[in-house]
Amino acid sequence: MRTEYPDFRLGTVLATSFTGTLSERHGNAVERIPTPHRLIDWLAVNGLDVDSCTTAQLDLARELRESIHAAATAAAVQDPLPASAVQVINDRSAQGRAAAALTPEGKRRWLLGSASGVEDALGVIAADAISIISGERDGRLALCASPTCRAAFFDTSRSRTRRWCDMNTCGNRQKKARFNAGRRKDSGSTD
Repeated sequence: MRTEYPDFRLGTVLATSFTGTLSERHGNAVERIPTPHRLIDWLAVNGLDVDSCTTAQLDLARELRESIHAAATAAAVQDPLPASAVQVINDRSAQGRAAAALTPEGKRRWLLGSASGVEDALGVIAADAISIISGERDGRLALCASPTCRAAFFDTSRSRTRRWCDMNTCGNRQKKARFNAGRRKDSGSTD
């Protein structure tokens, strides 16, 4: 895996992890799949190994990513889903021809076609997005409380009250900001 790019933010939900390949959307955006090879890396980390990727396929992936983000954001705030986002998600889902296979270890593995590997992988991601946005899975869509992030994430915590897309990044950043603000306030009141 190439190390000159920002780390991937990996989660347990494929579709929302995919939207996390563009982070800090309302601040200084960080693109984590800037090249076709970087998309290959992300897919491999998520069990969707492909041999190659073109610039056109990267564009399709980014279009799907943004469509999932738009639809998940709308679902999280209970707004109507954007028709254009729904269309892209449905198109990618229908164009993918991946098959699920069971490994001897009892795990699921995706079988992607060699001629259409990226499209098949995008179909798997789109199908995952459909399952979470439609409410088929146990959990709820939420938006990161960080004002610069606002990433959609799938909350499967017991209480369904998670606030951050990733506690190690957004959550810690917000806690540190509150701590520093409290210290400044305390030091200002003792003078």
